[in-house]
Amino acid sequence: MSGTDYDVVVIGGGPAGSTTASYLARAGLRVAVFESETFPREHVGESLVPATTPVLLEIGALDKVDAAGFPRKYGASWTSAESRDIPHLGYSGLSHGWTADIQFVERDQPGVDRDYTYHVDRGQFDALLLKHSEEQGAAVFTGVRVLSVDFDDPERVTVSCRIGDRTVPFTAGLVVDASGRQTLLGRQLRIKVPDPVFDQYAVHTWVKGLDRAALANSAEEVDHIFVHFLPIKDTWVWQIPITDTITSVGVVTQKKRFTEANKDREAFFWEFVSSHPALAEALHATERVRPFKVEGDYSYAMEEICGDRFILVGDAARFVDPIFSSGVSVALNSARIASQDIIAAHRAGAGYGRERFATYEDKLRSAVRYWYEFISIYYRLNVLFTAFVQDPRYRVDVLKMLQGDVYDGEEPKALTAMREVVRAVEENPDHLWHPYLGTLKVPAPTL
Repeated sequence: MSGTDYDVVVIGGGPAGSTTASYLARAGLRVAVFESETFPREHVGESLVPATTPVLLEIGALDKVDAAGFPRKYGASWTSAESRDIPHLGYSGLSHGWTADIQFVERDQPGVDRDYTYHVDRGQFDALLLKHSEEQGAAVFTGVRVLSVDFDDPERVTVSCRIGDRTVPFTAGLVVDASGRQTLLGRQLRIKVPDPVFDQYAVHTWVKGLDRAALANSAEEVDHIFVHFLPIKDTWVWQIPITDTITSVGVVTQKKRFTEANKDREAFFWEFVSSHPALAEALHATERVRPFKVEGDYSYAMEEICGDRFILVGDAARFVDPIFSSGVSVALNSARIASQDIIAAHRAGAGYGRERFATYEDKLRSAVRYWYEFISIYYRLNVLFTAFVQDPRYRVDVLKMLQGDVYDGEEPKALTAMREVVRAVEENPDHLWHPYLGTLKVPAPTL
């Protein structure tokens, strides 16, 4: 757009922002990224899913990611402190009630040319993607905080930025909010709403020297992401390889449990981990290399994810829970789909009205709705999730969701079947699985 500093301003230089900037710059748009922090910086969400691979290929960054030497992720595993089997009620392929594992190689995924993805140090990964966007032609400004966005002019937006001790305005035809869980436009426009079901809380750290083999069923699983079920409802632990010796570990539970425990972060972490003896023993033999940190208030939605002259991507649009490593996948794929609409609008030369982003809105809302209900069902009935992972009738379809392949607009068949089973268990107090229902009830599907 003539008469503006940039065609598009992107708020935030994380994976969603840098990927959007790469797509737009490669298409010839004048794009600027304003990032408040200086990279590299620590961040959670360290395990990718294969749906990130086509995006990294399209923006030309995959070779750089591969060259960075991040651990390769070939699959995922789930363990439990529970030792008893759960009746399977006709679900074939079950050998026990709570544990499961998958390998990405079991299903070919369109656009994915390898049977692995990555576990990443987000400090390095995010810095790599941001630098890549600059190499594609984006103007990148770090240490610059966006204070607000002015939409009063119907032809442009004005973004007010804090640079040092000055407030500096920049104009553009469109603003992309990729500010992550800061949700700048969500707060400014008052369109952010708390999730009606999830109120999760995480306490996490990095440890050195974890014996991953002691927690795996086979050598092939050692570098999987592990989700350890705890015998505490709605509670689990992540285990993610960062290097050969460093592992990210975090306890995720409902926020009210942290408040009720009235303990500091470290005491809370160890109290919950101790409910899984094998995991506790392995972790007590490690050296902690980062302080305990917390993540809270991260379950929310937006009443709008696009409008006249604005569009929200990544965590700025929606975040639920990290259980299936969907965060970076949603960031990169929302950037990909949004960029397609932005580029088409730019080339049409008819402005950036909300109607220009209808494809993005439809695709993202559908995809996130599937993620949301899948996550909800996991929390509502853990054993159902592991049953479907192991059942040959549904395994490949569940794997499709675990790969992050949810952007084709077609509801996964396994999700339909899981919904029906949960309803049957909820409605029948005598059902053999009824005692294993979690406290988080599956809502009507929504973004």
